[in-house]
Amino acid sequence: MLFVLPVFNDWRSLTTLLEQLDQAIAPHAIQAGILAIDDASNLPAHGNLHCTNFQAIEYVNILKLKRNLGHQRAIAIGLAYAEAHYPTDMVVVMDSDGEDTPQDAVRLIYACEEMACQKIVFARRSKRSESWPFRFFYQVYRRAYRLLTGFDIQVGNFSIIPVQLLGQVVVVSEIWTHYAAGILKAKLPSIDIPTCRGYRYHGQSKMNFVSLVTHGLSAISVYGEVIGVRFLVASFGLIFLTILGLIAVLVIRFTTTWAIPGWTSYLVVTLIAVILLIFIIALSFIFLILNGRNNMNFLPVRDYHHFVLTLDEFFHQSRSYEKI
Repeated sequence: MLFVLPVFNDWRSLTTLLEQLDQAIAPHAIQAGILAIDDASNLPAHGNLHCTNFQAIEYVNILKLKRNLGHQRAIAIGLAYAEAHYPTDMVVVMDSDGEDTPQDAVRLIYACEEMACQKIVFARRSKRSESWPFRFFYQVYRRAYRLLTGFDIQVGNFSIIPVQLLGQVVVVSEIWTHYAAGILKAKLPSIDIPTCRGYRYHGQSKMNFVSLVTHGLSAISVYGEVIGVRFLVASFGLIFLTILGLIAVLVIRFTTTWAIPGWTSYLVVTLIAVILLIFIIALSFIFLILNGRNNMNFLPVRDYHHFVLTLDEFFHQSRSYEKI
């Protein structure tokens, strides 16, 4: 069992998480390893991360990245590195600040075993702990996501991947942009179970409003082709309605005796301009979609090593810290 935990400077919370995680999995006779993805932290792990004698955690390794990439891309690199270097039966992806609880991690493990380790299991937030403005904008984001993509999303990073599917996950280029949306788009077998979001152990969240909006747009952008096609269809529908309006104006002008307001000519010119504008936008989307399909994307299994700086073995049951 391997836990992949992205972290940026929040070593104090990671220390608390490891202590509670060890207490949570030890009664279930689960042996685990920790791969913390250091997203180019300003604070060094050594001197800020403290590990005691664990019962169930066998080792704590820290994979340091060359530059800050954000937690979505840090997860993608962590999964690719784990697939290449760690023989394990399952990989648990969770945040290191306490908002993903160790108790729910145990539930994910058992849910995965119930599925005979044939499906990825996500944690679905049935109850959130954030402020009401965050919950409001989260609902706006979910509805916008469904409107634009045709799919619903209720899950995030917190999940467990059986090793049988890990090799498929790391060739999904979309997880570089958004982990959960990428897996859902790839149609890998998955289920979700209800969980309650926990509370941060220490400090304040680094996710501000701009970061949250960017995160939401990243999830939506994974379905860029779907959104492009939907917008294209909507554009042609709007063009059709505009042409009908133009025909109606011309019919009234030349086949009836109805009084035509003086602004009719301006309306005709405006409708023609609208048709041309929508056509140009639709044409731009066509080329954007075709160009996107031809571009070479970041492939985690192939490209992760470009961002790996060092791997530090911070803790091991049988030996002290050494650098690999």
